[in-house]
Amino acid sequence: MAPTPSGNPATRVHVVSDVHGNVRDLARAGQGADALLCLGDLILFLDYADHSRGIFPDLFGTENAHRIVELRTARRYTEARELGTRLWAGVDGDRREVMEQAVRRQYAELFAAFPTPTYATYGNVDVPPLWQEYARPGLTVLDGERVEIGGRVFGFVGGGLRSPMRTPYEIGDEEYAAKIEAVGEVDVLCTHIPPEVPELVYDTVARRFERGSRALLDAIRRTRPRYALFGHVHQPLVRRMRIGATECVNVGHFASTGRPWVLEW
Repeated sequence: MAPTPSGNPATRVHVVSDVHGNVRDLARAGQGADALLCLGDLILFLDYADHSRGIFPDLFGTENAHRIVELRTARRYTEARELGTRLWAGVDGDRREVMEQAVRRQYAELFAAFPTPTYATYGNVDVPPLWQEYARPGLTVLDGERVEIGGRVFGFVGGGLRSPMRTPYEIGDEEYAAKIEAVGEVDVLCTHIPPEVPELVYDTVARRFERGSRALLDAIRRTRPRYALFGHVHQPLVRRMRIGATECVNVGHFASTGRPWVLEW
């Protein structure tokens, strides 16, 4: 929880990231808050803790899910992609249509669970073109944009950088940097991925460095927001640290914790 000033705070927001299909807890994540912020990764494609959950095991079974997790964890990405290709070859129907139907089923439940108001941006496993179909009044989608909440300016930048995982919403470093630049100076900078700092990008369970953004790190040092909030790395070496004047916080793997991070002022 963020530190609170003396007396009663005027504004309280709850922040979640990496929801990965946790509809039950998402439905109550905004209780007691003036707004909910969601930093992406709504979809559950494959649960690395429980290989029976997600789109992948629904299509191909738990045994294949276990195998592909083993390959990815061992950084044998080419073999993992080859396994995926073989499995998809045995599926009736167009791969894109099958995946879209599965994603739509999850989005229908997840977007219905968002409280009002919610401010959200995309994660690297999300499918941005579908969001506008499910976003209802009271949910504002932001990417490279700003919004004022309780007198503070929040900037949002979604998506991830290109990686061997080849997840749906990965973009190039220059495009990502342009979105960071478009946001400019804000009080709270909200992104899906962390700044490129080893302690913030290393996942201790997956045993690998995830992609963080150098442009985000430079912007934090240059513009000095009060907070930089992000997710993406489920089990980081450290969950929070200061970079100059900015408190950088991994708001947590909501799929497993079910608890939002709280900011009051």
